[in-house]
Amino acid sequence: MNKEELIQQEYIEKARAYVAEYKRLIGHEPSSCVVTFGCQMNARDSEKLCGILEQAGFILSNDENADLVVYNTCTVRDNANQRVYGRLGALHSMKKKNPNKKIALCGCMMQEESVVTFIREKYGFVDLIFGTHNIFKFAELLCDMFSSDEMVVDIWKDTDEIVEELPTKRKFPYKSGINIMFGCNNFCTYCIVPYVRGRERSREPEDIVREIKKLSCDGVKEVMLLGQNVNSYGKNLDKEVTFAQLLQMVEQIDGIERIRFMTSHPKDLSDDLINVMKNSTKICRHLHLPLQSGSDRILKAMNRHYTKEKYIDLALKIRREIPDIAITTDIIVGFPTEEDVDVDDTIDVIKKVGFDNAFTFIYSKRTGTPAASMEQVDEATVKRNFDRVLKVVQETARNAVSKYEGMIMDALCEEVNEHDPGLLNGRLSNNTIVHFAGEKDLIGQIVPVRLTECHGFYYTGELCRN
Repeated sequence: MNKEELIQQEYIEKARAYVAEYKRLIGHEPSSCVVTFGCQMNARDSEKLCGILEQAGFILSNDENADLVVYNTCTVRDNANQRVYGRLGALHSMKKKNPNKKIALCGCMMQEESVVTFIREKYGFVDLIFGTHNIFKFAELLCDMFSSDEMVVDIWKDTDEIVEELPTKRKFPYKSGINIMFGCNNFCTYCIVPYVRGRERSREPEDIVREIKKLSCDGVKEVMLLGQNVNSYGKNLDKEVTFAQLLQMVEQIDGIERIRFMTSHPKDLSDDLINVMKNSTKICRHLHLPLQSGSDRILKAMNRHYTKEKYIDLALKIRREIPDIAITTDIIVGFPTEEDVDVDDTIDVIKKVGFDNAFTFIYSKRTGTPAASMEQVDEATVKRNFDRVLKVVQETARNAVSKYEGMIMDALCEEVNEHDPGLLNGRLSNNTIVHFAGEKDLIGQIVPVRLTECHGFYYTGELCRN
């Protein structure tokens, strides 16, 4: 452990004393609920928050009636902000009935100065606010919260610190996300992430490998390497290590059976990475490769650093080299100045690449980004073009996924189906979900499943027993 990690361990012990005092005040074991908004990196951060809360003496809960509620926020799109404000209104009603209830806000949304100002003015009942850069200080901030009668606000504009070896409460015992880098240097004109997550900072490969070895010893079979742009991993290290090289290191770890990663920026995806994926027995046959737009004019306005032709060439090269790979993507409709002809280009890419799935979003204006000051597209045009794109995405994805029907493929049993407790949810290497009958003791195991019927984006199947 580094010095800061040792300091935070000491604060966890101090927090235990505050939580014990809180227990006497409220008359029962204190409970906590962490609600995650946003991406896999936020989900990983929430696991750290839960780990610290548990060690500090809280019972973990999924119920927002808990004594302490933490919202780990996202700000990629405006509707994420609005969801948080709406939920805060409900928490205010709870706190009026229970004045001892504690409320904390953290994550990307809190890195926006205007948001924090608004919360101070409109939601003064919030007890603690902190951001993305100092999440490792959570135990220390809990101590500050319990020792203060005022709202505690601790926001860092940026940092070069990486503090990872802290308690973690994983949601799944058999799989885990691993932060390999933080921040982003790309500054796409629509995206607020570089402003709230900061510039790129890569973890040392030895630290990543050591963490994954510990996870493997703890029963983890699948890891997902996380970063805003994993393809640029290692560029700021004293001894540069490429992402392809890091994958090869992770593949050597005993016990790890599946390796996933996200997200990849097309401009940085190397031939070395394609070759490592092609020859790997552990790297999953799934690549998420955000397109955003198929129009060269819009891509330039977005500051994406590739063209429609280059994207198609890259995607088709990947399909040639790794025929069984599933390629998924992100698409934005309604970017400023976008016209029908630009959307036609996007649809053309969808058809030529044949995406296995695409997450299609309506452009969300984010204050502080260059795109926010560009000419916006009227709502009716955006809605019409969004429907056009979504229709093609659904048709293409259905065709891409249906080709596996009748095949036997390995699935990682993840959980019991919430709609039918007689079914398990399994995930194929290509990230497709399959529902099949099975016992709970299969959860966490990789088993062969026959894909009997395609339902568009998922399958129903049958467990193949020996």
